[in-house]
Order: sequence, then structure tokens, then C-alpha cells
Amino acid sequence: MTTHNCSLMPTGSCNNRLWRCCMALMGIFVLLVIAAGHAAHGAPSVTTRFDHFSTGFPLTGAHARVDCEGCHAGGVFKNTPTQCSACHARGGRVVASAKPVGHIPSTDTCDDCHTTTGWRPVTRVDHTAVIGICARCHNGRIAPGKPANHIQSADTCSDCHTTTTWAGARYDHSYVAPGTCATCHNGSKATGKPATHVQTTNTCDACHSTQRWSPAVRVDHLEVLGTCFSCHNGTTATGKPADHIASANTCDDCHTTNAWQGAGFDHSSVAPGTCATCHNGSKATGKPATHVQTTNTCDACHSTQRWSPAVRVDHLEVLGTCFSCHNGTTATGKPADHIASANTCDDCHTTNSWQGAVFDHSAVAPGTCATCHNGSKATGKPATHIQTTNTCDACHSTLRWSPAVKVDHNEVLGTCFSCHNGATATGKPADHIASANTCEDCHTTSTWANASFNHANVATGTCINCHNGTTATGKSASHMPTSNTCDACHSTQRWSPAVTVDHTQVIGSCSSCHNGTIARGKPRDHPSTTEDCGACHSTRSWNR
Repeated sequence: MTTHNCSLMPTGSCNNRLWRCCMALMGIFVLLVIAAGHAAHGAPSVTTRFDHFSTGFPLTGAHARVDCEGCHAGGVFKNTPTQCSACHARGGRVVASAKPVGHIPSTDTCDDCHTTTGWRPVTRVDHTAVIGICARCHNGRIAPGKPANHIQSADTCSDCHTTTTWAGARYDHSYVAPGTCATCHNGSKATGKPATHVQTTNTCDACHSTQRWSPAVRVDHLEVLGTCFSCHNGTTATGKPADHIASANTCDDCHTTNAWQGAGFDHSSVAPGTCATCHNGSKATGKPATHVQTTNTCDACHSTQRWSPAVRVDHLEVLGTCFSCHNGTTATGKPADHIASANTCDDCHTTNSWQGAVFDHSAVAPGTCATCHNGSKATGKPATHIQTTNTCDACHSTLRWSPAVKVDHNEVLGTCFSCHNGATATGKPADHIASANTCEDCHTTSTWANASFNHANVATGTCINCHNGTTATGKSASHMPTSNTCDACHSTQRWSPAVTVDHTQVIGSCSSCHNGTIARGKPRDHPSTTEDCGACHSTRSWNR
């Protein structure tokens, strides 16, 4: 048996334990003496309550009902973590309910979906915090899944649905096997072929597009049932015109499903350049009197599939100058508003493309557009144009003059308001905060909306100059009585909740706020007193 010597200066582990036991017994003895003294004098019991709001981590919901030692393990009050996952985890410093094994795969940021009011029910699901594919949760057990009458599809929900709204799905037709449209477009699951539809197979995508149902983007005649005339009868589809060559109604005797206009005479056996041997006005239609003066090599411009209009013009076959045809009579000529020029068309135009003269803007030095686009040589800046420099290419493109491809505000002359006045460009709306017309004080040329008002330039204590209920949101009627120095408690980063409470800015007695309604008031077991809170308590610490 070991003998322990109790002394005021303990030595050794055993003596340390004995010392702590002695001190604990002494403390209990002191508490018993104090309690006996209170009982003898009839003093009421006082329980000190700690204002957890002062720590910056208010106890709300279920946290308000947890014993202090539940979070402050071992009596350590400093550096207690505030993130959910720091406590609600297995093997953590604090014993708290952790994410169960069967939880939806997600990040450990609990407050993305849960609140302190209760672990259940979940108030929302932040899908950005969910890990994995949709069908892992939306399987009919964890969350609503694909209903029984759902269109046949894979389980990749996000192909059609979004996390913003489940309904109104945008069906992704890219996963549909060709020729299977009718499995959905059958009049039950989705719109099907109407009764008046041309008699065809059900291969919808042979004619229709998933981008646009009507009109059909093409007609695949291989999918049409019946003879040509069953559709091409003048009612269902274009039929034989009144001036058609006398023939039977078997359209495909001459025509093909690829091209209706231009009967499918097999010109493949005709030697190139010999068209005029038939197309001479006797055997077949020949070159009319008003035809452009050319050689007789018809196939230089025309196609055996379609006689008119010409599929191309081989200008090497044309006789004479450009203007001999492009004179406004034989062929399109120089319009009335054409830039003043001679009739030598090929100075600017090419035989490959008439529209869009091939003036080579690549050789033009940047910023020199106005040397031609001055209203004389070429179209210039109109009178109603916003006041700018003449550097046209700062906003316009050589490929397209109007509309401007961009607005380089560095080239605009004058203040923003000279354009943004509601007439030339969008101006200040009627409900705009009262301000001068210097738009750039708050707005930028990059984005007009969401003005970035710079509170850094606001003098301390002058918030009320704007936040007065007229210019900007002011102090509400239910606000505690205070001076109007808003930034004593609030932050420009976030208006609510207040980041601090500067009690030097509060007007009136403590109890005008600490009345149990605006702020926490005197608890039930508080000693009976008529004194104001400040007689005993401090604004720095409630417990002192």
C-alpha cells in the first residue's frame, strides 16, 4: 500500500493527483459555505447567462438547445470551429450527428441544404453541392424519379432537365436513333402524324428536323407511299401546270424526286458543248433573241437539270464588255445610288460575285475609313450619328456596315449622357436614384446594369445622406432607436444582419432594446430590480 504525503507544493504524479483532489474538495466546501450563507440571509439564486451573439456565432434552431459542453469539449471555449462539417463528422473533436452512410453523395457543406432549425426536413437541395449523376438520387426512392409514362430514354436526366426546373424539359434529340421518331411521336406520348399528312412510312426524320417540325426541311420520296400523282395532284402538292407538255400522269416518266423543275431527260449521253444541236429553237427551246450575246455553248451557263435560271454565268463565253449586258436591261446594271464611277464594272466587281464589290479593305490602314466613307466617295457618317471621331472601324466592320458590331466608347466624344439620353441610346430611367448625369460615376462601358457604386469614397458616418428612405433604402420603422450613423453597426458589403452593434450609437436606455422583443431581455430568474441594465452590465460584456 502506497502512502501519499499531501503538501502545498506537490511533487510526482501521485502527489499531483492528490493535490487536485484536495483542491476540488476545498472548492466544493467553499461552494457549500456560500450556498449556506445565501440560504441564511434569504438571498435569491442568480444564474449568469452568456450572450453567444457576441461571439459572432449566434445560437439558432437546434444549436440553442445544446449544452455548452456539447460543443466546447473539455472546457475549451476558444477556436471552436463554426463550419458544420467540423463538428458533424465521425471522429471529430465534438460528438455530433454526422452525415449517414446512405446520404446523397455530396460535399460536406451541410448548410447548402440543411438549416439549424432541424436536420430534417431539407429546406432546399443545392445541386451544385451534389456529387454524381442525377439518377443516383432521382431513382424513385431517394428523390422522385422517372415516372412510368416517361419517354424512353437513358437515366442521364441532365440531358433534358435542369436543376432550376424539373418541368419543361428540353428533349435532347441527339440521342435518338435515326428512324425511331414514331416511338414517341405517335399521337400519345408526343404529337404524331396528322390525318391529313401525306401517306408515308413513320420515319419522321426522313423529311422533318428535330430543330423545326414544320415546314419539312426536305421530302424523302423513298418514304412516300403510292404514285407521284397521289400527292402531286394540284391539291396535296404541286401538280402538272396548264402549260405542261401533253403527257400521261406518270410523273416519274420524266421527272425525278430530286428535282421537280426540269424533266429528267438523260443528258449524260450528250457530248459537252453540243447542246445547241438540239436547243436550236426547232428540236428544243433555243437561245431567245433577248439572250446575252454569247457563244452557243449552252452548258457553260445552264444545267441539264434546270434550264432557267442559269446556274452560273461563265463570263468567258460572254461576248463584249460587262456593261454590254449589265446595262439595266439585259442584266442588272449600276443602281441610281451607285458610287460615282465609270461603266467599267470589273474595276471593282468580279464575275464570280456581283453583289459586294471586291474592294480590298485589307489594304486600308486602320483608322482611315473616313478618307472614302465621307459621304462623297462612299457612304459616310449620317447627321444623326452619335458624336464620335471618324475612326469608323472602331465600331463598324468592313463586312457589314450596319448594325455596328461593337461600340468603342473610347471613340465617343462628349459625356455618356450625350448619347445615353433616352433618345440616341438608353438613358436614365424614371425610377433612377437622384443623381447628376455623369453616368460613369457608377456605371462602366462594359456593363450598363448592376452599377458598381463605390462605397469606399463615402465619408464615414454619412450613409444617411443616401440611405434616407428616398434616395436609397433607409432605417425601417421597426429599427431600434439609434443615431443615423449606419456604418457603426452595418457593413457596405452586407446590410443585414448587422456585423456589430455599437452601443454608443443606441439612443435611450438599455431596456428600450433589451426588452425581449427587439433584443434579448432580462431572463426570468434575474434578480428583482428597477435599475436599468447599465447599472450592472456593460455593453462590452453582458456578464460583467
